[in-house]
Amino acid sequence: MNKLNSFLSIVALAVISAAPVTTKAADESTTIKGEILDLACYADHGAQGEKHVACAQKCITSGLPVGIKAGDGKVYLVVGEHKPLNKELAPEAGKTVTLKGKLVSKDGVNLLENAEIVK
Repeated sequence: MNKLNSFLSIVALAVISAAPVTTKAADESTTIKGEILDLACYADHGAQGEKHVACAQKCITSGLPVGIKAGDGKVYLVVGEHKPLNKELAPEAGKTVTLKGKLVSKDGVNLLENAEIVK
């Protein structure tokens, strides 16, 4: 699990620091409704949903990458405006929430950046 966590952290940093290719104009934002995931357990063994809430909250709180799985099945790494949103999203693990932000995609990795929770 430590190797997976390290790998996911490196991937998240690479995605954040790389110049992303966008599918929308720079000033456009998108709203995504879906389940908040801890990406380490989701990528490793498909963990999601109500049974995984306590573990997901622990993983997200500890700093592992957080994501959202949209209704269409796409999964997005979620980051705020040049900062993680782990503290804000950990209590929402396993729940359906709506986030707004800028969608970017590069080499098959999807990112919702400058994300904020829509209330």
